[in-house]
Amino acid sequence: MSVQVETLEKNMAKLTVEIEAERLEKALDAAYNKQKKSISMPGFRKGKVPRAMVEKMYGVEVFYEDAANILLQETYPEAYDESGLEIVSQPSIDVVQLEKGKPFIYTAEVAVKPEVTLGKYKGVTVTKIDTSVSDEEVDAEVETQRNNNARTVSVERPIENGDTAVIDFEGFVDDVAFEGGKGENYDLEIGSHSFIDTFEDQLVGKVAGDDVEVNVTFPEQYQAEELAGKPAVFKVKIHEVKAKELPELDDEFAQDVSEFDTLAEYKEDVKKKLTERKEADAHRTKEDEAIEKIIDDAKMDIPEAMIDNQVNSMINDFANNMMQQGLSMEQYMQFTGMTMDKFKEQVRPDAVKRIQSSLVLEQIAKDENLEVTDADVDAEIEKMAAAYGMEVDKVKEYIQDAERESMKKDIAIQKAADFIMENVKERAKRTTKKAAADEEKEPAKKTTAKKTTAKKTTKKADETKDAE
Repeated sequence: MSVQVETLEKNMAKLTVEIEAERLEKALDAAYNKQKKSISMPGFRKGKVPRAMVEKMYGVEVFYEDAANILLQETYPEAYDESGLEIVSQPSIDVVQLEKGKPFIYTAEVAVKPEVTLGKYKGVTVTKIDTSVSDEEVDAEVETQRNNNARTVSVERPIENGDTAVIDFEGFVDDVAFEGGKGENYDLEIGSHSFIDTFEDQLVGKVAGDDVEVNVTFPEQYQAEELAGKPAVFKVKIHEVKAKELPELDDEFAQDVSEFDTLAEYKEDVKKKLTERKEADAHRTKEDEAIEKIIDDAKMDIPEAMIDNQVNSMINDFANNMMQQGLSMEQYMQFTGMTMDKFKEQVRPDAVKRIQSSLVLEQIAKDENLEVTDADVDAEIEKMAAAYGMEVDKVKEYIQDAERESMKKDIAIQKAADFIMENVKERAKRTTKKAAADEEKEPAKKTTAKKTTAKKTTKKADETKDAE
């Protein structure tokens, strides 16, 4: 196998991969063996038709597609390694030559990790953040815990905002039920806006046992094109209305939700944890601000394919999170009125920011020689083991070389972020435009004051000379 590398514009590259005819022949034979059990022909038992007979009847191209897929799966990783490139996207494959008895040739267009030219990254100025915690914030957090520990009870009254309605529903457009518009015994939190348009609002004031017709209009930009912009009627049956019953705010509540005996002790602990949370949030906010300024002062040309790859990765992560909550991506799109193109458009800015952050941090780690040791990796594995409740040695067994290298990269990025934060300068937040303007004028005032002092000194010296 041979691999030729051609550099393209905007950090793209083309790999031209040529594979020996003998290897193509083996792939064709593998494709035949994969399919032969399902091939039947008069005069032969099923699965026993010779490959030559199949090719004679259906053409020599009959096994080309499967053979090409076999070779691509086998050889692209080899071509990746042989190219010596730092590839950051999925390949765009184009088959150039696929003919029995000749070499198999294909090209793979890929995005290459762009070079980064850093500007200032030491001593970046960030906004100072107040991390003090007020009594009102403590009370709000305690109230949140009251809500989290509330009992859900059935109530015999009309639905109010914040209640949960247990409903059956079925949607109709032009009196015809549409796919995906039906549900039974669904717990719908009123005010969550998880259903389209004014669906939830129209249930407010209704009671258990009511049959309600809910009229809504699908968004113009809707995933299911046949429903986009159309009015719909949902026939809803309300089975039950549930509301939260909050516990009393006393020492007994504190004992139920914490390790403390009194409400006062519990509140003190809440204040301590809120302070720690605020300090952590402030650190992240300042880190984001510093990295954003470093990005603005850096130069890099990110290829579109790299961005597309990041967008798809983020959407896959989101889809997996939805699945864990029992919701498919298709259902999410339908309930929110989102389309995949619109979703990608929304995700794209964050994808670009993630790529930029990763690139500048990697470059800082490189420029500052921030090495990652085996001890660093072992420490990270110990954290993973603790998080998953597993033995460290067991976790190590699951981590292959590729995962270990990925961990080293992540640790290096974190070390670079820590390096930035060790060198930042803080300034108080400017609260008004006037304050900012005054701050800008301040150096000028000092210069003017110096000139005035200089003039006075000169004048005094002249007066003294005259007196002499």
